[in-house]
Amino acid sequence: MQYIIIVVIVLLALFIGGLIIRRKHSVVIQRLEQEKMQIQHYPIFEELSKVKALNMNGQTEEKFEQWRNMWTEVIDVHIIKIDSMLFDAEEYIDRFKFKKASVVEREIEEYIATCTEKQNQIINELNELIGSEEKNRIEIEQLKEHYRSARKTLLAHQYSFGPALSTLETRVENFVPKFEEFDRLTVEGNYLQAREIVLALHSESQIIFDLLTEVPTLLSEIQTKIPAAIHELRSGQREMEQQSYYLNHLELNVFLDNVEKELDTLKEKLAALDVSSVGPRLDEINNEIENYYDLLEKEVIARKYVDQNCDETFNTLNEVLRATKEISNEAVYVQSSYHLPEKEAEIPKLGLKQLEVIQKRFELLVSRVKEEKSAYSSLQEELVEISEEIERIQDEQEQFSNRLKNLRIDENKARAQLDSLKRLLQETDRQLNKANIPGIPEEMDKRLEEAEEQLFIVMQSLQEIPLNMSHVHSNLQNAEKCIQEVNKHAKEMIENVILIERIIQYGNRYRTSNSKVNELLLQAEDAFHQYRYIKALEDAVTAVELAEPGAIKKIEELVQDELYAKVQN
Repeated sequence: MQYIIIVVIVLLALFIGGLIIRRKHSVVIQRLEQEKMQIQHYPIFEELSKVKALNMNGQTEEKFEQWRNMWTEVIDVHIIKIDSMLFDAEEYIDRFKFKKASVVEREIEEYIATCTEKQNQIINELNELIGSEEKNRIEIEQLKEHYRSARKTLLAHQYSFGPALSTLETRVENFVPKFEEFDRLTVEGNYLQAREIVLALHSESQIIFDLLTEVPTLLSEIQTKIPAAIHELRSGQREMEQQSYYLNHLELNVFLDNVEKELDTLKEKLAALDVSSVGPRLDEINNEIENYYDLLEKEVIARKYVDQNCDETFNTLNEVLRATKEISNEAVYVQSSYHLPEKEAEIPKLGLKQLEVIQKRFELLVSRVKEEKSAYSSLQEELVEISEEIERIQDEQEQFSNRLKNLRIDENKARAQLDSLKRLLQETDRQLNKANIPGIPEEMDKRLEEAEEQLFIVMQSLQEIPLNMSHVHSNLQNAEKCIQEVNKHAKEMIENVILIERIIQYGNRYRTSNSKVNELLLQAEDAFHQYRYIKALEDAVTAVELAEPGAIKKIEELVQDELYAKVQN
């Protein structure tokens, strides 16, 4: 019984699955049937009837027959075949032969795709033909109007086109046979071929209109504007040469002669309507002409500069030469009192040598100006370089002169600084002697002796002849560092002594009650009388902190207040 139930369930499942698959195939068949009906009932012949409004000759007639035969084949052959295949597919589905049904469905889809493609082809070609006729009709009138306008322009402005007139007239008149061919093709129903003529004429008309605009402009450049500029440049050159300008380096005549020859060649190219090469070359020539205008103007500006600055440069050169000689003499005198580094001492001598070279360059420049055989632009460059060199040497010598003057100032400052350091050391020694301390440690005595020795070295360096200020400054720095450190350590030592005394005084209250505190304070007193103040401070601090933690901070504040009061008094 169990096996029977399983078999029934399996059979039932297969049946239900079959029904589901059958339904899916039925949906596909319905879709394919609907697509077939859309193709079959598409009003293609109504669309084809639009062609009858055109001339039913030539291409139009051929196309019409071709489309009609193509659609007849779709209806009489392909649609019938699709009907037959749909019937077969439905029969396979009813018999649950789904594999065969799937094969037939794919074949039906391929047939429908072929029919749809032919339908689209017919519609597209039909629209193209009808559209060509409409566009041709509109655009040919526009082209004829362009032709009439171009012809009118050529007749009204013949002089503006010069040698290019005949070539332009020929290209414009070539429109006439094209118009006639267009009319013939239209009458014969060959609208697509007529469309090709319209497109070709449209492209040519654009070129013609561009030429009608460009040729007069370029011809005006060749015949009028550039020759006028050439004449103006030649006249300007003659006038400047009469005013003693040297212009041979520009080779202006060679350039202008070459341009005049090239203009004839460009005119011939323009006659052949080769505007693509003529236009850019004319732009280059105009740029070159502008460049020569700039060069001539540069010569005028350069001459003005040379005329205005030549005398001034001469005066400046003599003034700097005189000042440098004075600085050189001053350096010799200063060297008797002060030591100068060898490289620095050579600055005036080197400046004089450089000025001698510049003087020769300037004399040569003046002779060239008088000879009038050099371009003023090159003379200007030379004069600018000479002026810059003079200015550089002048700045260098002034800086050196200031350094010489500062030597005496530096010496006085050094002596003043030495006196200040002496006073600071004396004040330090006074503070140590005035302070109520048992004695001065050996280390402090050594520091004081070293400080005095550093002062002696500074005094000795200030007595040298010639005086070497770099050594003096170096010795001063060493002395200042040493004395500042001595002063700092002396203040710290005095403060420590006062602090030790106050801490011991504060700790005395705990001697009887705390033997350890008493022992540490005794050690501190012993170190204090042996001038071992750091050791004494450590033992005293340890003792008081042992008896009363935090008391040291309070004692330090009291000592600082005491020291501040002494300073104020």
